[in-house]
Amino acid sequence: MTGVSPARRREVIDALRRGAVPSAGLDLLAVGLDRFGTVVGENLDAVAAGGAVFKAVRGEYGSGKTFFTRWIAERARRANLATAEVQVSENETPLHRLETVYRRLTERLSTSTFPPSALRPVVDGWFYALEEDVLAAGEVAPDDVDALDRAVAALLDQRLAAVSRSAPAFAAALRGYRRAALGGDSATADAILAWLGGQPHVAAAARRVAGVKGDLDHFAALSFLQGLLAVLRDSGHPGLLLVLDEVETLQRVRSDARDKALNALRQLIDEVHSGRFPGLYLVITGTPAFFEGPQGVQRLAPLAQRLAVDFATDARFDNPRAVQIRLPGFSVDSLVELGGRVRDLYADGSAAPDRVLRLVDDGYLSDLARAIAGGLGGKVGVAPRLFLKKLVGEVLDRVDQFPEFDPRQHYALSLTATEMTDVERNASSADEVALEL
Repeated sequence: MTGVSPARRREVIDALRRGAVPSAGLDLLAVGLDRFGTVVGENLDAVAAGGAVFKAVRGEYGSGKTFFTRWIAERARRANLATAEVQVSENETPLHRLETVYRRLTERLSTSTFPPSALRPVVDGWFYALEEDVLAAGEVAPDDVDALDRAVAALLDQRLAAVSRSAPAFAAALRGYRRAALGGDSATADAILAWLGGQPHVAAAARRVAGVKGDLDHFAALSFLQGLLAVLRDSGHPGLLLVLDEVETLQRVRSDARDKALNALRQLIDEVHSGRFPGLYLVITGTPAFFEGPQGVQRLAPLAQRLAVDFATDARFDNPRAVQIRLPGFSVDSLVELGGRVRDLYADGSAAPDRVLRLVDDGYLSDLARAIAGGLGGKVGVAPRLFLKKLVGEVLDRVDQFPEFDPRQHYALSLTATEMTDVERNASSADEVALEL
């Protein structure tokens, strides 16, 4: 794969060696996603133009849901949208507490320029944009600090008028942050920004400076999200991709918490479709059991109606524009194609590219893919993570470093329970599996 920078190549290869999904460079590994590319592009364009999109992604464990959403996120950042990926969990991020979801969003907020958390640079960029707009109007002299400050405050109120009707504290916190930052009180500015990001237990003194009280609650969280979208838009980011990953964990929580979470999800979807969140691209991921089982979406009839899609038709004819889409998962052939992309990427940065390409040919990749799938009870869809981890860390690295190493002669694949996820371990029938290639 020519044209890939060494830094980008290294980041992708290092992540695969750890058994993780790379945080960037996912277009290099996107196998079988072409069918979704056009619709994803349409959705991103709609969001950038002020629309709002909701999408539910359905797939078994190992089908690539996290990869798929991060692939969308990479495309979103290239379009200058902000992104945030939030892992839903019973203890750390319960979906029925939207204030916690909002807090995780701001903690994981990133842009094409700034990694998480990008909240401060986004807010600072917004105030800079307000100042530029005031000066461009020509009614305030650049050296008249007091007049500029008043004009910026007035423009702030104007831009956030819709948000202030339901959550006046959002604009108040921004005004307090600006006063503290301009006054050189960085500690207070930091505390106010933390409160704006939904952090609890902010010092009362800082909250008094901003004129706000208490902590962010469930009902104000949606208004704060609305305000954040306005700030993003005016600071040069036309939208936000928010991914709520692993929503299927709701099936394992107490019934009362589960019902509240499902209703919160229904509320979010309705708000997206009502137009309350211009510039929001909301994506949730879950397993088929979550969407179809009695402990998931089907438990709340209004939510089930909103997410209903007929998947009885041949998967080849799935509609990528539907509210819910399914990922088909991997076959041996697609796994070999993915392995070939990784091998070629690795060879481009190798000191011995010819040896890598010769010893790790498509035939060997096919044997390795089948052996790993066999060790996982034949469940190819569960195999990609381990396949790539073994390919990079135990085969390609050795071929690259040792001229005498031949994987067909010197490498015996083994799978141990300690290196597997719970899903992989459940698919495997033994604590340790040695497989001949």
